[in-house]
Amino acid sequence: MKIYTRTGDSGTTGLFGGGRVDKHHPRLEAYGTVDEANSAIGVAASLLDGEIEALRRPLQEIQRDLFVVGADLATPPGSKPVVPRVGPGHVSRLEEWIDEFERDLPPLEHFILPGGSTGGAALHLARTICRRAERATVALTGEDSVDTNVIVYLNRLSDFLFIAARWTNFRGGTAEIAWKPE
Repeated sequence: MKIYTRTGDSGTTGLFGGGRVDKHHPRLEAYGTVDEANSAIGVAASLLDGEIEALRRPLQEIQRDLFVVGADLATPPGSKPVVPRVGPGHVSRLEEWIDEFERDLPPLEHFILPGGSTGGAALHLARTICRRAERATVALTGEDSVDTNVIVYLNRLSDFLFIAARWTNFRGGTAEIAWKPE
């Protein structure tokens, strides 16, 4: 299979189930930003080592989920989905991981600056990209229908990534920096 098809050279791209849309279409913005979040999670996972290794499996499962989310967003309404969709079980799994990793953390009593260790900072960056993917997906709902489970999943995923960043910094001995308005 060749990586290039030349079908997108005119500024359009094909959707699952047929049809073509402009590359600036809100549907492409949504699934393109999901792809960006997935890549950022891959970078973050590559930076984890030692005790932080416990995050690698959840992050890889999330990356698989994000391929499903992207495929769902690339499938216009009325077309048969090409892969099973994310659902409440995927959201519950994220919530279980949030609870599991948050148990180790000191209570959050203030806003914190994103950053810390390299892995923690990369997870914070992935979180912000995930939030952008969520906003793009919500914006798409003004133009096309979107499975609500996708929006819920992205919302919970950003929560997980926040906890994962905190946990990575905590387990690595990197202190959080409190945001204190002047």
